[in-house]
Amino acid sequence: MAKVAFLGLGVMGYPMAGYLAKAGHEVTVYNRTAAKAEAWVAEFGGQSAPTPAAAAEGKDFVMSCVGNDDDLRSVCTGENGAFQTMPAGSVFVDHTTVSAKVTREMYAAADERQVCFVDAPISGGQAGAENGQLVVMCGGDEGAYQRSEPIIDAYAKACRRLGDSGAGQLTKMVNQICIAGLVQGLSEGLHFAEKAGLDGRAVIDVIGGGAAGSWQMVNRFETMLDDHFEHGFAVDWMRKDLGICLDTANETGASLPVTAIVDQFYKDVQKMGGGRWDTSSLFKRLRESG
Repeated sequence: MAKVAFLGLGVMGYPMAGYLAKAGHEVTVYNRTAAKAEAWVAEFGGQSAPTPAAAAEGKDFVMSCVGNDDDLRSVCTGENGAFQTMPAGSVFVDHTTVSAKVTREMYAAADERQVCFVDAPISGGQAGAENGQLVVMCGGDEGAYQRSEPIIDAYAKACRRLGDSGAGQLTKMVNQICIAGLVQGLSEGLHFAEKAGLDGRAVIDVIGGGAAGSWQMVNRFETMLDDHFEHGFAVDWMRKDLGICLDTANETGASLPVTAIVDQFYKDVQKMGGGRWDTSSLFKRLRESG
């Protein structure tokens, strides 16, 4: 079993760190709001630390799941950042969805300190984290990945290295691009069904097993029809992710017309007060537009 630090105990990080403890690893947690770390220790054992540097000291692995590029820089290289105390040869595994640019920046900063860095963004949402069924997309050195995979397995149903540093983040961008189009398509389909006087549940029962079927359809159509969006992956976070996708597309020359349009639809949802609603709230936007 390994000595592990986990930085960031949000809706994803809290259960992920819990699975590490359940797997028998020696876990130290850090969270910006100390009360959340104290609650985690009360539930899972282990210990908490007041700073990323204190949490990372003497650890074999440091995992993070924070908010954005600046948050990642802060916990890695900021004042009391983890890189200050991580032992040579240890591995930092970042589960945050961030830009490939900051990932490569942190990889280089870690390398200067003889520390390994693996970018490992996740897919599966809050339910995937709570059930230990996340999909993990990784980039970084092969050796560091091979060492990290058994640790990641505590909360993952699938984990794969896609290439060098940044490859995991680029793969997560593909994931979010695909989801954006799928959710909008499902929203339009259900909206059309309602306007045509069809029973949306009956329609999905028929088409769900065919070529139109998707995870989004199976897991979101009922809550969409019930006008229930207080769950799942927040629109605010999806807009953050799509912004990364669109910025990277500008850098690489990729064309993302549908993604750009759906991003603006999510902006409309935010204006409706739905920043914390699930991404499937694109349907609510259509329903309330008439």
